[in-house]
Amino acid sequence: YFYNIFNICLLFGGLILGLYNFSYQTQGERFYEITKEIQNFLNTNILSSSHSGILHLFLQHTSCALTISEAYDPSAKVDLENFLKHLAPRKLSFIKHTMEGPDDSPSHMKSILLQHSLSIIVEKGELYLGTWQGIYLCEFRDAPKKRNIILKFMPD
Repeated sequence: YFYNIFNICLLFGGLILGLYNFSYQTQGERFYEITKEIQNFLNTNILSSSHSGILHLFLQHTSCALTISEAYDPSAKVDLENFLKHLAPRKLSFIKHTMEGPDDSPSHMKSILLQHSLSIIVEKGELYLGTWQGIYLCEFRDAPKKRNIILKFMPD
């Protein structure tokens, strides 16, 4: 993964407010747990341990998605991946949109079942997730892709 900062707006109590671009390189269709990368990005670029507020994440793509789900047992992730493949298989008779390959239309179908944005509470510099929760970038395309997630932190 890699990231860059753009469009910085305002300095607020030692906190730079603005939009931050977090980019993640995927390697094909699967769920990528990005919780630690997001937390590290926050600690490095946005927050100190005293900051609290809401972190907004927005994904700028239509063939992948964001979700929060079980992150403790890897088999839960595999079950979710297989569930979405079951709901949107590639060989549905009505599929017309295949401009970028057989994974094109099913990738869009899967992405509308999840989210393109998340809001997460941040308390004293830490993502306030449940014990077993993790943030996932859900890639639905076969080919490697660079995915951009826009982050915006709103302090208390």
